Amino acid sequence: MTDTIRRLLAQNGKLHTPIEQLSNSADLYDAGLTPFAAIRVMLALEEAFDVEFPPEMLRRQSFSSIDAISACLAHATPIAKLRRAA
Repeated sequence: MTDTIRRLLAQNGKLHTPIEQLSNSADLYDAGLTPFAAIRVMLALEEAFDVEFPPEMLRRQSFSSIDAISACLAHATPIAKLRRAA
C-alpha cells in the first residue's frame, strides 16, 4: 500500500521534495503539497484503491503524511459496499 501511495504522491502531489527523500511521517505540506494537489491525490487514491473517503476525512490532517493517508485508507468505504447499499 505504501508504495502505491508514494507513486500517486509523486504523480499527483507536485511536491518540491522528491518522494524518495521523505519518510512516511514527513509533513507533505512542508514538502510542497497544496490543497489543490491534495484533492488530486485523494481522487487518485480513491481510484487506485476503489474506495471513497467519507466527508469527515476530507481535511488537511488526513493527507498530511503517508502514515496519515494509510490510516485514512484503512477506514475508507469500499466502493463495492456503497454500490450494494444503493
